[in-house]
Amino acid sequence: MTCAVQIADHSGIRELRLNRPEVHNAFDDRLIADLTAALEAAAADPAVRVVVLTGVGASFSAGADLHWMRGMAKAGEAENRDDSLRLAQLMRTLQFLPKPTIARVNGAAYGGGVGLVACCDIAIGVDSAKFGLTEVKLGLVPAVISPYVIAAIGLRNARRLFLTGEVFDADTAARMGLLHQAVPADMLDDTVHGVLKQLAKAGPVAQHEAKRLAFGMHGFTEEAAVRIDRDNAALIARLRVSAEGQEGLGAFLDKRAPAWSANT
Repeated sequence: MTCAVQIADHSGIRELRLNRPEVHNAFDDRLIADLTAALEAAAADPAVRVVVLTGVGASFSAGADLHWMRGMAKAGEAENRDDSLRLAQLMRTLQFLPKPTIARVNGAAYGGGVGLVACCDIAIGVDSAKFGLTEVKLGLVPAVISPYVIAAIGLRNARRLFLTGEVFDADTAARMGLLHQAVPADMLDDTVHGVLKQLAKAGPVAQHEAKRLAFGMHGFTEEAAVRIDRDNAALIARLRVSAEGQEGLGAFLDKRAPAWSANT
């Protein structure tokens, strides 16, 4: 079985590539487990100075996999909660990784893919990339990724995007703070390389402490995130098994409009 995450090392840089290009690097149980394990291994490896996260193929990550969503629709509340907690652990592991992280956003990012971008310290994307937090269109909410996305784009932007589920472009993502830079595709690698050169000039212990300092000053610690993740996993589990969540997921899987949008 092909690993859902490719790992490559060069000069202290560990590149993790989401490797499900046939489904635009969408999330399923295996990708979540493989990426969590890869991040934990990078955190523990003293030879790794920086982690770069990117996608294989045309997309960064399209969010939830279709087959995974079918499983969500059929599962009970307890199973959905456990499933959400695994995704929450992935996001938390990336957010609080004790080393600098860069999102090399090579293409579109939706749902959980936006969460991964938000969890990275530095995010650089191609200017053709599209982004979306489209969960409300399914009768759901971006619960698990919400603390990280709100920290990246601010409450005001989150209130709009969480409610509309609209798709937005890379320039908008950069203006909001989800991306630090939006660059032409042929400049992506050079731009990432420039950031890596800057990171290489800093002490690794100082960088670790700088991350902890930033989180502490913001009042967003790993311990607090664990408590938030439990509440948000319970919320999304409840919504997935609700009448509206079942209608939204069913409509998406059946490729039809949900009942609430039939007359709009």
